[in-house]
Amino acid sequence: MINSLRGFRDLLPPESDLFTRIEAAAREVFGLYGYQELRIPTIEKKELFVKSTGETTDIVEKEMYAFTDGGGREVALRPEGTPGAVRAYIEHNLGQTGRNGKYFYIGSMFRAERPQAGRFREFTQIGAEHIGNPSPAADAESISMLVRLLEKAGVGGCSVVINSLGCAECRKTYRQILLDHLRLNAAALCEPCKGRIERNPLRALDCKIDGPALAEKAPRLSLCPACAAHFSRTQELLKISGVEFQVNPGLVRGLDYYTSTVFEVRSGALGSQDAVCGGGRYDDLVKSMGGPAAPAIGWAVGVDRMAMLLKDQPAPDSAPKTFIVAASKEAGDKAFALVTSMRAAGISSDFSNFELSLKSQMRSADKSGASFALIIGEDELKAGACAIKSLKAHGEQQTVPLPDAPSTIKQLLKG
Repeated sequence: MINSLRGFRDLLPPESDLFTRIEAAAREVFGLYGYQELRIPTIEKKELFVKSTGETTDIVEKEMYAFTDGGGREVALRPEGTPGAVRAYIEHNLGQTGRNGKYFYIGSMFRAERPQAGRFREFTQIGAEHIGNPSPAADAESISMLVRLLEKAGVGGCSVVINSLGCAECRKTYRQILLDHLRLNAAALCEPCKGRIERNPLRALDCKIDGPALAEKAPRLSLCPACAAHFSRTQELLKISGVEFQVNPGLVRGLDYYTSTVFEVRSGALGSQDAVCGGGRYDDLVKSMGGPAAPAIGWAVGVDRMAMLLKDQPAPDSAPKTFIVAASKEAGDKAFALVTSMRAAGISSDFSNFELSLKSQMRSADKSGASFALIIGEDELKAGACAIKSLKAHGEQQTVPLPDAPSTIKQLLKG
């Protein structure tokens, strides 16, 4: 027997039904906010992620599935969705369409990290990108849309944390101040941070080992007047939209392209790895990748992590409403036609094998979870009818003409 690779898994019912429910909720919310779907490739050129995500990030340094393909090209399985979405925006001149640059994606991402609770090497991510709008209103809308999506999917008990990383000028001054602090305290840093502080000192603030201590002891970033005004206005608009949040000056996020507003949604139900989702502004990314000057904001949420928070909720009912049974081979054609007519009427229906015994088919009907069994026996076949038997309230049964079966079932389901 060949088993699946470690860190990869099969999604089976009812968990797969839960994923479908989450994705359906996301599509509904995106529709309310005017977002359109982008379907980006699973594999991209490796340099796309190195250039956008950052050479010193954990994703690029340790976690990316990168390899040389048969044509000698350096490629990678996408570890996140933003670089591919931005590439598509530039490559297809989406900024010239005259529409709001609002896009979402749903799909698998890949990271070669150590599997643990809620973290897999292949995972499903839902992401949203709003490209071309520099307004604080875009920040507030993006965060409020994320909160609405979580609520729509049934995820509760979450908290929103926000911060501002300022602009390039803010960080230029801060970089030197932070670098001096890290050099003085280098002996207390973990080995990865010691190796990267000269190249990218801000990465130390996002380190899982050193980050918590640095959040208390490291010097704070001072925002320029424009960035301070943008962040203040974003908070005002979040309050207007009814989103509760906390400002955490230690929040950095782990990708190099973030500027200005950054945010996370956290849940205590996930333990130490409490981030459900996060995102922020990336005002310089589109231009740095060869596109126009297009300020942007986006976020991504892990469906696997959302599913963990919903695992104790009742699973959505995916059982058929009716199960069709033919008590003889001769009734098989009529039974199959009845299955077709039930589905045409919008009633979920199923069957097993019309050539099996009545007892065997009824056993399958009971296991299916259906509410009613529709049975065509010899008498029903002659009369052009079917017997409707309740599988929930045993003993209740009635016979109706075949053309009336869909309408009768609809009435019974309402009752």
